[in-house]
Amino acid sequence: MQPNFGFFEEDSLGEVRDAQLWRRLMRYAAPHALGIALAIALSLTVIGAGLALPYLTRIAIDRYIVGNNLSQAARLAGLSHLAFAFLLLAGLGFAANFLQVTLLEWLGQNIMHRLRQRLFVHLLQQELAFFNATPAGKLVTRLTNDIQNMNEMFTSVVVTLFNDGVQFVAILGILAAMNWRLALLMAALTPLIAANLTIFSRLARDAFRAIRTRLAGLNAFLQESLSGMGLIQHFRREADTLASFQTQNDDYLAKNLRQIRLFSIFVPLVEVLSATAIALIIWYGGGLVLRRELSLGELAAFISYMRLFFRPVREMSEKFSIVQSAMASAERIFQLLDRPPALTGGSLRLPRLLGQVEMRAVDFAYSEKEPVLKGLNLDIRAGETVAIVGPTGAGKSTIVNLIERLYDPHQGLIALDGHPLAEFDLAWLRGEIGLVLQEVLLVPGTLKDNICLGETIPEERLAEVVAKAQLREVAKRLPQGLDTAIGEGGHELSTGQKQLLALARVLLKNPGLLILDEATANIDSLTEALVERAIRATARGRTSILIAHRLSTIRDADRIVVLQEGRLIEEGNYQELIERGGVFARLVERQRLA
Repeated sequence: MQPNFGFFEEDSLGEVRDAQLWRRLMRYAAPHALGIALAIALSLTVIGAGLALPYLTRIAIDRYIVGNNLSQAARLAGLSHLAFAFLLLAGLGFAANFLQVTLLEWLGQNIMHRLRQRLFVHLLQQELAFFNATPAGKLVTRLTNDIQNMNEMFTSVVVTLFNDGVQFVAILGILAAMNWRLALLMAALTPLIAANLTIFSRLARDAFRAIRTRLAGLNAFLQESLSGMGLIQHFRREADTLASFQTQNDDYLAKNLRQIRLFSIFVPLVEVLSATAIALIIWYGGGLVLRRELSLGELAAFISYMRLFFRPVREMSEKFSIVQSAMASAERIFQLLDRPPALTGGSLRLPRLLGQVEMRAVDFAYSEKEPVLKGLNLDIRAGETVAIVGPTGAGKSTIVNLIERLYDPHQGLIALDGHPLAEFDLAWLRGEIGLVLQEVLLVPGTLKDNICLGETIPEERLAEVVAKAQLREVAKRLPQGLDTAIGEGGHELSTGQKQLLALARVLLKNPGLLILDEATANIDSLTEALVERAIRATARGRTSILIAHRLSTIRDADRIVVLQEGRLIEEGNYQELIERGGVFARLVERQRLA
């Protein structure tokens, strides 16, 4: 059973009340404490301006519209001054709100940039087994959707909740100061509001979790389908793939519609409560006005404050769902960040790697049920060229993965130049091993960019490498030579030309150990001759390990090692193994007949 590493959306993770999670989130916000303080100050300005407007309305009605102790001119002048103050406060609120939103967006983007960068760096440090066991779509969700969930929380939730909380308390205080009996009547609605908020928040949390679960599954399915489109078309699985996608897409739609239905019930319900509150104010407050126990301006202000009172109630319930979603995302992100890489390197760096390889009683399996290497013993001398051959599944590429320390053996010891692999600094070790695979990774850029891979190389050195790697003629045939854009959006290289490019990279790197894994597979005979010439130039003066299915390409190897079912069963040079008439000789004869 594969571990899920806690990254599967089906887990119920992340609670709003998780104090430890909040502390970790605040550490990322701590460098921006000054900006957050400014955002809070701006929010107080917005709240103050908003709450002052109903008060100005009350003064306008009581003093200048229905008041009898002022002249007509005084009333008009007073109303003009109040209208100007009203516009001034509205403008101040708008400006403060604009600055606050801009500042929060800037803060949120910077915080998420740091978190996304740290998360990706952490992923680069994980071992290959982790990526084999974790669907790529799930990790993409961590770096995109989950980060975005947290960004929404920082930009539109934390300070907004602060705003709403302060405004909620301030309105209650103002209402109580204006008329405590009317405020007490409004307080009778509080249990209904709290119950509505609690029920909605719980249902919305489940709805958001279901949406996120299905979205992560959809991302994983799309990533696997799009990357394997060639196989889908080759085996005519378009209909099955479409049916599977439609099922998942329909489920995702259903989850979103459920969330929409929740909001379509809750938002009108809040409006009903708001209308009920205003109806009570008009009924009870109107009676107080008729009995001259409450002024008309106070009643109008009371109604305005009640409208403001229900806005934070609605927003707080909606934002709670976002916070819950963000906390679940934060939980998963921090679980990923807390996972230490299974492979940690030492600090050993040699002046130069000679390439002496020792493997002692090495056992290894990608899964417990399928062992790949079984008690393997192998010695490769410094400067020796050794070919490793055997049928598919014999463990040839696994040896490469173990020497590069992409995996650790389950049992046994692997050493380079007399030192166990675990003692080496991982970055240095992989820098001292030149690896040429069947598939060559191209980076966006020119042919020169793909050879140098970001390093500044003198033109003389580059020309020497291009010549030794047999790339000179290839470059001459390209429109702009070494400055020709290649790969996606540029000139497409053939398989053989990509192999020559990979060999040029190795020559430039000048490693102590060269590993060629099926470097001459799937290329034509003419290009194969160029590649073999480049291989000889690259292998000269360093330890080389050749892994090949085409046995005719390894005649010149100092020694050939034959693997079968994870065990070393034969070794010797080409002629010795042919004369012995064993497994290798039969493999050669089978290929000759084919």
